[in-house]
Amino acid sequence: MPYVVTRSCCADASCVLACPVNCIHPAPGEPGFGQTEMLYVDPRTCVDCGACTTACPVDALKPHTGLTEAELPFLELNRAYYDAHPHEDRAPMALVPAQRRTSAPELRVAVVGAGPAGLFAADELLRHPGVTVTVHDRLPTPYGLARAGVAPDHQDTKRVARLFRAVESQPGFSYRLNTEIGRDLHHEDLVRDHHAVIYAVGAAADRRLGIDGEDLPGSASATDFVAWYNGHPDHSAAPYALDGERAVVIGNGNVALDVARVLTADPDALARTDISDRALAALRTSRVREVLVLGRRGPAEAAFTLPELLALAALDGVDVLVRGWPADVPPDATPKTAVLAELAARTPVPGRRRIVLRFRTRPTRILGDGRVTGLTVETAGAVENVETSLVLRAIGYRARPVPGLPFDGATGTVPHERGRVRPGVYVAGWIKRGANGFIGTNKSCARETVSALLDDLEAGLLTAPAGGAPASGGHPEAVGLDGWRAIDESERAAGRHQGRPRVKLVDRERLLATARSAPGRPTARFRRA
Repeated sequence: MPYVVTRSCCADASCVLACPVNCIHPAPGEPGFGQTEMLYVDPRTCVDCGACTTACPVDALKPHTGLTEAELPFLELNRAYYDAHPHEDRAPMALVPAQRRTSAPELRVAVVGAGPAGLFAADELLRHPGVTVTVHDRLPTPYGLARAGVAPDHQDTKRVARLFRAVESQPGFSYRLNTEIGRDLHHEDLVRDHHAVIYAVGAAADRRLGIDGEDLPGSASATDFVAWYNGHPDHSAAPYALDGERAVVIGNGNVALDVARVLTADPDALARTDISDRALAALRTSRVREVLVLGRRGPAEAAFTLPELLALAALDGVDVLVRGWPADVPPDATPKTAVLAELAARTPVPGRRRIVLRFRTRPTRILGDGRVTGLTVETAGAVENVETSLVLRAIGYRARPVPGLPFDGATGTVPHERGRVRPGVYVAGWIKRGANGFIGTNKSCARETVSALLDDLEAGLLTAPAGGAPASGGHPEAVGLDGWRAIDESERAAGRHQGRPRVKLVDRERLLATARSAPGRPTARFRRA
């Protein structure tokens, strides 16, 4: 097998387009694309040309001769996919949509949300002549969870920013960052000044456990904890109790594994990433030696992906263990359970920090008087108290209602048809489909939404914006593209001095001051990744 996908990739399909022999699947339009954990290279068809590695924005593809020992399981993972999903009858696919010339001299679109969903929507729009796009976000920085959600030890995944910088460089693109819709501008302003508005606001809230003690100090959401160690301006100064030897993470998705890894990581290793300096200082003095990860579901149903589990199992210097294997689950039931069964057979090394996975365990109460001191859990009818000073719930993200738009409280989404809420108003990303999928899932999601928008334009269903300059561009504290690039270059320069990818500015005022330092600065251009 010449080339191998080695982790949960961004699934934006750049590699599929680059491959001359159509050996990477599932591709857009095929079953499973956007839902699968990763893409796979067919070992029987790959001709070892390396075109995919050049196209991949997150360096997920490697020649089989370059795999590390920890990456060797991906060799079998790629091969096994084609045993279950043969693709001999698949013709090469046209992944670049045909240009659609707009009937208006200019199609002006506002996108609300500068995360992956919003930027992929901007990219899809700007592929068509005569389109201008202004991307709004309440933060002074773009990229959403790609900046403030991806764990700092996953720098390869953060390389998706190359794609976003390419989107920013396109003619017709502009930013209005540090602009909150509903405070600085209103939905009516955007509708008045644009042919269409796309909301790609994500899912900023977290789901709650609904048990006693959940609001005690020392109990928090993993959503907020992740934002803290990633330097999100709204969370960078939050205090977390790292003075106990055990932390408990409730949930068994990828976010739970991220949190467990960061809590047990060597601070010197984290110091080579873009982790928040404040979080790094706190982790250097942390007394946490064990992270207990509790899942309500069994091993076969765990929500974390197989690539993330393989990466966890390969950690150096940290014991990763499984305790309490359910007797009714065959160890070889799935590839995931096979890895978990191997972890269950491991013997801990004295003195090491450890991550312990437990399944079919339900939290019933958080204990403490004034702050968290423990957690009551139930496993197979047996109840026990677990001593801990920190409980982090990682049971999913949830979207908030968008003013002016309908909202389905049961699904946490805006009702839509192919992304169309009504002609002129659209949704993309998690606010459209719920908190699921991967970074690259937003690409096909955005394409569907933009297609619906262009259909409405051709049908004459969009209202032309009011004449003159957009009033929605006049917010005095808005950060434009040059301001963001000043922030980006400042962080990167500080990172180069310390041997890190970047040193994040985490205070809003410092971010804004840095953005203001670049009035009239020439706009740099980036090559499309």
